[in-house]
Amino acid sequence: MAKAFTALTIKSLKTEGYHRDRGDGAARGLYVQVRSSEGGFTRSWLYRYKSPLTYKERWMGLGACDVIPLAEARELARSARRLVTLGADPIEKRRKTLQAEREALIRDKASRMTFRQCADAYASAHLAKHRSDTHRHQWRISLKLASDAFDDLSVGKIDTAMITKFLDPIWRKTASTASRHRGRVEAVLDWATVHKFREGDNPARWKGHLEHVFAAKPKPEHHAAMPFAEVPDFLSKVQNCGADVRASALEFTILTAARRGEAVNARWDEIDFDKKLWTIPAERMKAGIEHTVPLSNRAVAILKALSRVSDYVFANADGKRIPETSLRKVLVKINDSVSLHGFRSSFRDWAGERTNFDRETIEHALAHQLQDAVEAAYRRGTAIEKRRRLMQSWADYCADNLEEIRDNVTPIRA
Repeated sequence: MAKAFTALTIKSLKTEGYHRDRGDGAARGLYVQVRSSEGGFTRSWLYRYKSPLTYKERWMGLGACDVIPLAEARELARSARRLVTLGADPIEKRRKTLQAEREALIRDKASRMTFRQCADAYASAHLAKHRSDTHRHQWRISLKLASDAFDDLSVGKIDTAMITKFLDPIWRKTASTASRHRGRVEAVLDWATVHKFREGDNPARWKGHLEHVFAAKPKPEHHAAMPFAEVPDFLSKVQNCGADVRASALEFTILTAARRGEAVNARWDEIDFDKKLWTIPAERMKAGIEHTVPLSNRAVAILKALSRVSDYVFANADGKRIPETSLRKVLVKINDSVSLHGFRSSFRDWAGERTNFDRETIEHALAHQLQDAVEAAYRRGTAIEKRRRLMQSWADYCADNLEEIRDNVTPIRA
């Protein structure tokens, strides 16, 4: 009869393979697995058994021999054998135990995770995808207001009553603002659920939930557009603002029919004065596609009149890019009833009603995504020359004075 293992005999095992522990004091099914390595040999404990669930042979690792001593390995093997006798699979039992311990750790961590911490983590991971500085700023305001409202409460304890208490005073004052806050809070709570910091339904969800709490979901606000007949007079007032880089940026934005963020973030290396082109990189475009804008003579003149104090086209004397909100400040001094984005609609209305340019060219000038397959194929071509004539026509129209426009209007008689 072979002798049972001792600490000394285990260290002397140098034959690769499985070596069974034998003897009166041994636990049935206990083995030492020997493997060769660069430094010599490695030895680890294994327990061999037939699963009472599948009736298949299984090998359960019990740890390295130099970490688990012989007496402890035998006790582990006896415990595993007892489970098999009782009809349980020791490997599955251990897996479930470890899973339960991991879940307990996650729950413990979640109980200490506040909404503010989740909001900060969400902002770090997701706000960079927004190309607009203004948009990112608005998100941060919403998340700060919500974080202050929920204080240092665990994110898992935020419920519908707390969401309602936070949103109600804002909703009563400006429903559209409250709706945006709600959507951003919902996104953070969804993020927290995915990362297992909270469980259950999202208390900030609108459909089928908060829509029954608040009176009505606000309708989307459309950007107020200035009638295109008023644009020339408006731009003449902008030009009277003097040597103000903000006014120059506002006029340039209107003449190029660009979005505010695209224009304010323009850089000198995007401008080709020889070809009179402005190429906006894909990462700054709403559609994520590089867009080339033909520059009218007036747009080029605006650029050439600026001082190059930094890489940004529209920069203050200290070289810092002007903020996106600064264009709005110039706008409201002249007309506070329209939005800057609305001038894109003014351009679209003018081009559709006063010119013979085809729809594809006009939509391309606005960098709109085209859904139709034929239009998409057309979009792949830049149609620069068509758009060059379109943008120059827009600039020429904007340069007309108001009296000339009025002279072309036929009064309606009774």
